[in-house]
Amino acid sequence: MAHTEEYDVIIVGAGFAGVHQLLNIRKLGLAAKILEAGNGLGGTWYWNRYPGARVDSEMPIYQFSDPELWRDWTFTEYHPGWQEIQAYFRYVDKKLDVSRDVLYNSRVASAHWNDSVDRWTVTTKDGRIFRAQFLSLCTGIGSKYHVPDFKGLDTFKGQVHHTARWPEKYDIKGKKVGVIGNGASGVQVIQEIAPTVSHLTVFQRTPNMALPMKQRKNNGAEEEKVKRDLYPLLYARRSQTFAGFFYDFKQTPVADTTPEERALVLEDLWEKGGLCFCLGCYAELLSNREFNDEVYAFWRKKVRERITDPTLQEKLAPMKPPHPFGIRRPSLEQRYFEVFSQANVTLVDINEAAIEEIIPKGLKTSDGIEHELDVVVLATGFDMVTGGITSIDIRGQDGISIKEKWVDGVQSYLGLASATYPNMFWIYGPQSPSSFSNGPSSIELISDWIIVGLIVGE
Repeated sequence: MAHTEEYDVIIVGAGFAGVHQLLNIRKLGLAAKILEAGNGLGGTWYWNRYPGARVDSEMPIYQFSDPELWRDWTFTEYHPGWQEIQAYFRYVDKKLDVSRDVLYNSRVASAHWNDSVDRWTVTTKDGRIFRAQFLSLCTGIGSKYHVPDFKGLDTFKGQVHHTARWPEKYDIKGKKVGVIGNGASGVQVIQEIAPTVSHLTVFQRTPNMALPMKQRKNNGAEEEKVKRDLYPLLYARRSQTFAGFFYDFKQTPVADTTPEERALVLEDLWEKGGLCFCLGCYAELLSNREFNDEVYAFWRKKVRERITDPTLQEKLAPMKPPHPFGIRRPSLEQRYFEVFSQANVTLVDINEAAIEEIIPKGLKTSDGIEHELDVVVLATGFDMVTGGITSIDIRGQDGISIKEKWVDGVQSYLGLASATYPNMFWIYGPQSPSSFSNGPSSIELISDWIIVGLIVGE
């Protein structure tokens, strides 16, 4: 039989959540081990290396709030790219030697609770066995990437790359590329590769109500003053807001404002850039359909001013909104809408011409057109929120797998635990505020709550 390694806590995943949990657990004097499928820290940001990949939260909010982990670190851009996020995790590792408690290249296969000893038995794909009193699932909302079941995908003679598993070194210049999907990763890939590929074909299902990122370089000298005077206030402020940012919804009733006042507010938010336009808007954005339509009309006008072709205007910013503005987390863009005016870019609306099959030389749509491609980019997202947890065979007191238990919908306590799975918690997962919040903000809040409210309480 394989040797069983004993710990107080087993943590699954070495992203922001896993690292924060580990550092907290160390302070309690408990023994913990992180099991990480990748070969480095970062979680999603270990795998995110597709062209243009960067965060949608401005610095300094997208990092740990511990002064030891920001005092002598400064990002070069307000919205850091994947290279800098990975460099930040290497910096954190160097400062606190996180890796000494991480087992890399270790994908968890199962976790079973044993009532007779009150312990979890956790087994990895390669057969290693661990036992612990507590199980902390830090798998996040996007750890299991999704590949649709496209007919003929295995017949394609070119290359297929999912944005969540992009090769470390790959030159896409001069190639005929098809991008399927235009969510956050799709937007970033599209705007990044459009200037250099031979031809780009974008297969769009739903227009993306992307917002201007307003990216800018960071002035290191000015940042030192901000760190000294404002960082503690900023990190304290983020726990007081709806989405864990430094800004928050305006609580003024829309009925108490004039159209002119609202227009000026929207203009100001637009110029600030980032998610501020959505999450710094009037709170009624999410409850007042008439006002939501007003905000959408403002967004539509701004976007259409950047697109010259009337057909493209309607495809990318239609007169009728495909869904209420802000109910999906907006993506951030830098030149996304201008891309479609390039001569080497084609937009295919799959509502009109569905993807019929992948063929050896490209992709065929239902209108009979065969799109010749060298590369198919799958920006098709993830088995979101639950996928990272249900991909593990997790069985609690009743022996029923959590995947089976959640087949008709997730049931949880405060979005961090589930009945019949004792001493098991998750961070930034099902029914947590993950989709509408800044990741590190929610992660630290939930991580602290688990440690102080539950583990110490035991």
